[in-house]
Amino acid sequence: MFKGSFVALITPMRADGSVDEAALASFVDWQIREGTHGVVPVGTTGESPTLSHAEHKRVVEITIAVAKGRVPVIAGAGSNSTAEAIELARHAKAAGADAALVVTPYYNKPTQEGLFLHYTAIADAVDLPVIIYNIPPRSVVDMSVETMARLAKHPNIVGVKDATANLARPLHTRRACGPDFCQFSGEDHTALAFLAAGGVGCISVSGNVAPRLVSAMHTAWQEGRVAEAMALQHRLVPLHDAMFAETSPGPVKYAASLLGYTSDTCRLPLAPCAEATKARVRAAMAELGLPN
Repeated sequence: MFKGSFVALITPMRADGSVDEAALASFVDWQIREGTHGVVPVGTTGESPTLSHAEHKRVVEITIAVAKGRVPVIAGAGSNSTAEAIELARHAKAAGADAALVVTPYYNKPTQEGLFLHYTAIADAVDLPVIIYNIPPRSVVDMSVETMARLAKHPNIVGVKDATANLARPLHTRRACGPDFCQFSGEDHTALAFLAAGGVGCISVSGNVAPRLVSAMHTAWQEGRVAEAMALQHRLVPLHDAMFAETSPGPVKYAASLLGYTSDTCRLPLAPCAEATKARVRAAMAELGLPN
């Protein structure tokens, strides 16, 4: 259904913190022209926790309008309120998204049964492919393979963004959910190893900065050019390191500002990057010949 390099898009902002719609449109178009295989607006990297619902919906609408069907759009639609997640998923459907990315509810700490009921309610309410976003470091809950297997039986629940960095997980998920269940890595460092373990792609932070190289790595893997894919991933490691030197999306926003697509502004409570982090980002980009 989906495969390759899907970029977890930043939300460009002006220095005053307002969403820069023109910069967003330009950035999405650049991503597609650079070879990105799909885009994911208003996930964690898009600062969904601090966007208003109106801003969230507008970012989704702009992304879909610019993509014009050239690549799939998987719209962030997660919330720790099931009713809000349903509302956002319904909007994604109405706006023309190809799927919705729904994070495990944060802060509430639902049980496995609560997770099952949450995702089932969303999938029942909206006829749109749903991708589970399992990211225990941020949400404090980890969906078990057994719960995911129960949810995979729902026709609208089609895959997972797995940000556990546990490379045994995709093996067990494939056995439990079947080969057609769409497994995306949510962690750039392990993306290539995740593909080898049964994944189909990565929802990438680094792809915001080096979309051509990241997508080339996935294309090389898909075409059986394993050595080339490995070489590209080795080149990208310093960038991956830099993108997570501080809480994301701080470093990637700074990197995008160096590319000329936005300011480095993130909304509070995220602080501006430390000077040492900025130096690390610049060095990683220079090693890749960016910006060029």
